Amino acid sequence: MKMEAWKVFLLLLCLQVLSYPVIGTPQTCPVDKASKCDGSDGWEGDFFPGISKIKYEGPSSKNPLSFKWYNAEEEILGKKMKDWFRFSVAFWHTFRGTGADPFGAPTKLWPWEDGTNSLNMAKRRMRANFEFINKLGVDWWCFHDRDIAPDGETLEEANANLDEVVALANELQTKSKKRVLWGTAQLFMHPRYMHGAATSSEVGVYAYAAAQVKKAMEVTHYLGGENYVFWGGREGYQSLLNTDMERELNHLARFFESAVAYKKKIGFNGTLLIEPKPQEPTKHQYDWDAATTANFLRKYGLIDEFKLNIECNHATLSGHSCHHELETARINGLLGNIDANTGDPQVGWDTDQFLVDIQEATMVMLSVIKNDGIAPGGFNFDAKLRRESTDVEDLFIAHIVGMDTMARGLRNAAKLIEDGSLADLVRKRYQSFDTEIGAQIEAGKADFEFLEKKAKEWGELKVASAKQELAEMILQNAI
Repeated sequence: MKMEAWKVFLLLLCLQVLSYPVIGTPQTCPVDKASKCDGSDGWEGDFFPGISKIKYEGPSSKNPLSFKWYNAEEEILGKKMKDWFRFSVAFWHTFRGTGADPFGAPTKLWPWEDGTNSLNMAKRRMRANFEFINKLGVDWWCFHDRDIAPDGETLEEANANLDEVVALANELQTKSKKRVLWGTAQLFMHPRYMHGAATSSEVGVYAYAAAQVKKAMEVTHYLGGENYVFWGGREGYQSLLNTDMERELNHLARFFESAVAYKKKIGFNGTLLIEPKPQEPTKHQYDWDAATTANFLRKYGLIDEFKLNIECNHATLSGHSCHHELETARINGLLGNIDANTGDPQVGWDTDQFLVDIQEATMVMLSVIKNDGIAPGGFNFDAKLRRESTDVEDLFIAHIVGMDTMARGLRNAAKLIEDGSLADLVRKRYQSFDTEIGAQIEAGKADFEFLEKKAKEWGELKVASAKQELAEMILQNAI
C-alpha cells in the first residue's frame, strides 16, 4: 500500500530538520545511518542533470537558464566583466540552506541529501558545489568551516572531519581550476558561543574560538584562498548592565592581533576582512557599520592589517545604504569585498535576498569603479532562495538574475562615467573650493581669524542649488 502524499512530505520535512546540524550534538556518523559512513557517499551521476553550462545569450533571450547582461569576457572600462566582479558562490546558503525560518520548518530537501550530517554527506555536498559553480561559470566559492564539514565531540575530531572534506575540495579545485575567495570560522551557532567568541566572558571559549580560527585559516590557506573573513555574529552585548564593554573590546583587539601574527607565521598572503553588522543576533554588535569598524581598527593600531567585507543587507540594517557603506570603506582605504545581497524594506531582519535592484547595483558599481575593482576580493552571493522556491533549477535562476543585475549596474555605471554629466554636476557644486581661498582651507592654511575677515568682506552669500533632481535624472537616464 502506497504511503499517502502528505505523509511522504512530512517525513521528508522531518528528515531535513534532523539533517540540519544540531548545535552541541555532533553527527559525524549517526547510528541510524551507519551505512552512510563506509567511505562511499552512495551518489552516482550528475547533481544537476538537466542543466547545461549557463551561457550569455543577450538581452533578447527568453531562456531563464542564460545570461542576458553578464558577458564574462566583455571588456568594460578596461577590465573584463569577470575581473570586475570575481563572482563567488556561498556554500552555506546554496548547499546548506533549507528554507527554514523562525516560524516554519524546512521546505527544501535536495535530491542528493540523505537526511544526515555525516562526512560522506559533506563530501557529496562538496561535489555538488563544484558541479554547480562549473555550470554557472564562476571561478570562486566561500565557506564556513562547520558548513562544509560536521562538528566533532572534540576539537581534534572536528579538525579531522574538516581535513577530510578539504582534501576532497582541493582535489576538485585542481580538476576544475576553481579557487576559494574566502573562508571563515563559524563562531556563532554552537551554545559555547552564547556570550560571544573573542568577546566571551569565559576564557575557555576565547581559547576554543582561537583554535577554531587557527584551523580555518590553515585550510583557507591550503585551498589557495585569497581572503579570510571575520563575522562577529555574537561579538557584542544584550545589556550594558552585565557587560564590561571596554574589556570585551580589548579582548577582541587581542584576538585580531593574534590572527594577524598567525597569518604571517604560516605565510598566508590573503587579506583579512571584517564584516560589519549592526545587530541580529546580538542586540548591539561591536562592528556596527563601516565607520565604527574603521574607528576600532585605528584605535588598536590594526588599520593596516584589515579591510572590510561590506554586505548590502547589513548596510540597510545599520540605517545606511549599501552605497554609503561602500564609500565609507573606500575613502578609508578599507574596501576589500562585497556580499552582494539585499533585504526587504517590509521585513525587519537579515533576509539575504539576491540583489535585483538595478539602481542599487549601479550605485554599488560606481564605488567599485572608483576603487579600481576590489581584487583580491570579489562579489560573494551571500544570498539564499526564498522559502517558497524549492526547485533545483531555482538555485541557478537566482544566481543568474543576481549576476545579470550586477552586470547591468556595471554597464550603467560605465555610461555615467563616460558621459561625465554626473561628475561635472558634482564638480560644479564644489567649485568655490577650487579658488585660492578654497585651496588654502583644504591645505589647512586658513585659520579662523583669516576666515572671519573674509566672511566680513563677502557679506551675505547666495547659496547655489544642489541640483538633486538633475542628479537623479542623469542616473535614471543611464539606467
